[in-house]
Amino acid sequence: MTIYHFVGIKGTGMSALALILSNMGFHVQGSDVEKTFFTQKELEARGITILPFNSSNIQQGQIIIAGNAFSDDHEEIVEAKKLGLPVYRYHHFLGEFIKNFISIAVMGAHGKTSTTGLLAHVLEDVKPTSFLIGDGTGKGVKDSDYFVFEACEYRRHFLSYKPDYGIMTNIDFDHPDYFSDVNDVFNAFQEMAMQVNKGIIACGDDDYLQGIQAQVPVVFYGFGDHNDFQAQNVVSAENGTTFDVFVRNTFYASFTIPSYGNHNVLNALAVIALCHYEDAPTEIIAERLKSFAGVKRRFNEKEVGTQILIDDYAHHPTEVNASIDSAKKKYPNKEIVAIFQPHTYTRTKTFLNEFADSLKKADTVYLCDIFGSARENKGDLTINDLKNKIPNSHLLSEQKLAVLNEYKDSVLLFMGAGDIDKYQKAYEELLETE
Repeated sequence: MTIYHFVGIKGTGMSALALILSNMGFHVQGSDVEKTFFTQKELEARGITILPFNSSNIQQGQIIIAGNAFSDDHEEIVEAKKLGLPVYRYHHFLGEFIKNFISIAVMGAHGKTSTTGLLAHVLEDVKPTSFLIGDGTGKGVKDSDYFVFEACEYRRHFLSYKPDYGIMTNIDFDHPDYFSDVNDVFNAFQEMAMQVNKGIIACGDDDYLQGIQAQVPVVFYGFGDHNDFQAQNVVSAENGTTFDVFVRNTFYASFTIPSYGNHNVLNALAVIALCHYEDAPTEIIAERLKSFAGVKRRFNEKEVGTQILIDDYAHHPTEVNASIDSAKKKYPNKEIVAIFQPHTYTRTKTFLNEFADSLKKADTVYLCDIFGSARENKGDLTINDLKNKIPNSHLLSEQKLAVLNEYKDSVLLFMGAGDIDKYQKAYEELLETE
């Protein structure tokens, strides 16, 4: 019996892929550090074995899928090669796997995860659909027609994919530890565009995406009247956001989404365009958009006492700005308290001024120490460098969380891609003891 062994199974993409293979009847196990990650809950619920890293985990009869965060000299990868076992990097394995389906790659600097989750939610009601979402969620359906997946541009890993369709949400400068500037990012997306087989759905409001060239049709969506799919008459209400869609200047239908902010309208518009292109019934699209519950760590809300606590993955200035905007639109009469944990030193340093400008839009700001990564755990700046650029901002540690209880009837927006969720969890536990 073949066993798929995942080296670094707790990674968001890795855990999702493990769940997909398990759903499809394959035997799956994996290894990782012993620290708890939010992704392992579903793995454990599925009965997937998670082992501490050790070369003894590697046995004959296994196929190894290695996470991109681990180098070739990792003890398990070394042992696998010693035994002559097949070793695939995550993106290489996925690139082969998607050939079995009508594949739809969702890519962009921002909005990938939310758009992937929304598209999968809609298509599930159209035809059998498997999906891989960057929040660690994966579902495999045997004999699927569609495979919807998040394709990350970091280190140009998405060039391992040759999807049928590509959704491109935006191009922005991020991952400054790899990309030199936004033009470098554009070049990566341009190369990716030439690998798409059937069609590209791109945000026409993005100046860089307007310049994308491809050998397949490129359909543009956005608010501007030059787009093939245009959103008009956007209205925010208690139940979410309603908007009209025009297809090449002809009214198509009205849709409602249970979320707020222009970025969420754009995500929905991308999904509508793809589904329209695939002849999905309009009624199904509308109903599924309305019932979407969201994805993990993307504006996840919880009411605790008189406060609204929101957990959000925002870790780039553009995303921070969008999250604060969503909170303000949904709760126009409440104070918005931003609790932000920067992710990686290079990103914090590169976008220091932009982070400050975005965070200033909150009513009050609390800053947690910079969260490093496996690739980079120190830098030549501290959280004080960001604090000094934001008037009336404060530093926050797990020991000083009680200060947040002073903001009665407010929205506490916890943002970051590191372990900011532990601050929210600790704060909730603190409230329970009072």
